[in-house]
Amino acid sequence: MSQADISYSCGSCGYQLNLSSANKSSGTTSEYRESIKKGSISFQSIDPSRFTQIDEVSCIPITLGRNALKTKLMCRQCGVLIGYGYREGNAQCVFDSRISSDPSYKKVVVKIQALQPSDIVS
Repeated sequence: MSQADISYSCGSCGYQLNLSSANKSSGTTSEYRESIKKGSISFQSIDPSRFTQIDEVSCIPITLGRNALKTKLMCRQCGVLIGYGYREGNAQCVFDSRISSDPSYKKVVVKIQALQPSDIVS
């Protein structure tokens, strides 16, 4: 029995986000359940052209032992917050223009309530 592949769009305006259930991060079952309880789901990658991105630069590291940079991912059409992208790097107090030039994320966390299914393919 194969699992259906679901494409997602913005839950607010219906704009196609090019997110697919086939691209969900495969963590352990307990990690998946915990993220669902928190109202989010992780994806391995996104199509950056579908989002407006705003970097949040912090003076202190987000995680212990590693510095991380967090980027707000908002629907390009209506501007609603969809989730966050996380990248490795040095968190700095001063804006660093190199941050925006690299759209690759180590982790992408999307709010479940910000999505709606748009296509289901068996």
